[in-house]
Amino acid sequence: MMNIKEIIKDNKVYFHFIRANNAFYKILYNDIWYMFPVSLLELGDATLLSEDKAIFFMRYIRKALENNEFVIAT
Repeated sequence: MMNIKEIIKDNKVYFHFIRANNAFYKILYNDIWYMFPVSLLELGDATLLSEDKAIFFMRYIRKALENNEFVIAT
């Protein structure tokens, strides 16, 4: 399993698209682009930016890793 601390350390996430109540973000790790979902239903009044610090998305990345939803982006 990937180490979440290594994935987010000094890294950024980038908005990719929205589908079925999820915003999908991409992150570059070990020269490979990965994608993970962020539930729009859980966000409340949070603002989604096109580019943001990965540390702010740690919760969603961890959840995606646990649910095998942290996948190579196409």
